[in-house]
Amino acid sequence: AKDLKPEELDFLMDPKANTIGAMLLHLAATDTVYQDLTFYNLKDFSESNQKRFGVAMELGEEGRKQIKGNNLDYYISTLQEVREKTLAEFKKRDDKWFAQVDPSFFGGKPTNNFCKWFHVCEHEANHRGQITLVRKRLPGAAASKE
Repeated sequence: AKDLKPEELDFLMDPKANTIGAMLLHLAATDTVYQDLTFYNLKDFSESNQKRFGVAMELGEEGRKQIKGNNLDYYISTLQEVREKTLAEFKKRDDKWFAQVDPSFFGGKPTNNFCKWFHVCEHEANHRGQITLVRKRLPGAAASKE
């Protein structure tokens, strides 16, 4: 997302797509919900995090309406703030915590905290690929040699 302008962060490839900006905020929302789920043993977002990140977590039509007009600094600083909290919380935990099993997390199946946070990493990798795709389709983007 380096050097992207607000209009590029808000670019929609099609009416059902997500913008780069929305996906960046979605990544911050994903980290935040997993903080609430794993560090604080909540069943979902805390009320304050739901208010701040609910639309970004869900994306869709509301995301396309509400997540726009921000500069890259907004998204990067939000991501940094959230990730710093994640890393600070990880430092408080040990391998035993990572191995702790939730008996019915993913589709009613047992899942440990390591798997939950690995899922966050996979989720980020997925959206990074989408961001790369959208960036290559931005109006005026140079043709790819790949």
